[in-house]
Amino acid sequence: MCDICVMNAVKQRMLSRRSFFKAGAAAAAGAALGSGMTTPAMAKGHGEVVDMTHVYDADFPTYFGQPGIEATQAFNFKEHGFNLFNLAVNEHTGTHIDAPLHFSADGQAVDEIPVSNLVCPLCVIDIAARAAEDPDAQVTPDDIKAWTDANGPIPDGACVAMHSGWAGKTGSDTFRNADSEGKMHFPGFHVEAAQMLIEQTGAVALAVDTLSLDHGPSADFVTHYAWLPTNRYGIENLANLDKVPASGATLVVGAPTHRGGTGGPSRILAMV
Repeated sequence: MCDICVMNAVKQRMLSRRSFFKAGAAAAAGAALGSGMTTPAMAKGHGEVVDMTHVYDADFPTYFGQPGIEATQAFNFKEHGFNLFNLAVNEHTGTHIDAPLHFSADGQAVDEIPVSNLVCPLCVIDIAARAAEDPDAQVTPDDIKAWTDANGPIPDGACVAMHSGWAGKTGSDTFRNADSEGKMHFPGFHVEAAQMLIEQTGAVALAVDTLSLDHGPSADFVTHYAWLPTNRYGIENLANLDKVPASGATLVVGAPTHRGGTGGPSRILAMV
């Protein structure tokens, strides 16, 4: 057979195989969409992706005030032909997850959070105006009721997030907002709001744009202790809540999977 004939025969086979795989992929996608495995928020489709994650370094504010990450360069491109850093990271640094194990004796570690709980309809409760006047403001049951009156029931599997306007303060001392006695002042969820979500909804995650699910002055972490031991998880230091709608977006939580972890820095995206 001539060379050109061989080349044409091979090309035809490749095109046939490509068409076969494209058809198979389309069929698989159709089956997935029709299987009932997607959440209502996902089924609506999305046109934009918003990054909900802060870029962090040793200067990023932490709850205890010490640097949350240390990076030591072990290899560099000039000498070795590649770059590599050794990292020492506090699990609760930057935009991160609080796994149930963080505040319970035997709750799920971060690697044990079900994958189905990491893709969530996002419900954003906006208390930014109130927080601008009162840094100790909290999300209350009345805020949840106002949200449901405006947007309908909180979907099963949802992440309920507090937008307090605090995300823009990360570059200054006003993010921790500690007074002369070292007590911090920033917004969070009131324990009664957390209990309402536990008792009346199927929400699986609570999120804040501050350092803690509890508001800054809390000395007993009562919201953490109410929420996390139920094998629901938390997200702290969320960014860009002002760029997503109150309802209709889907949160995709890139949780770390180090075995037995109490949480960890996470890349979190919202599909809008």
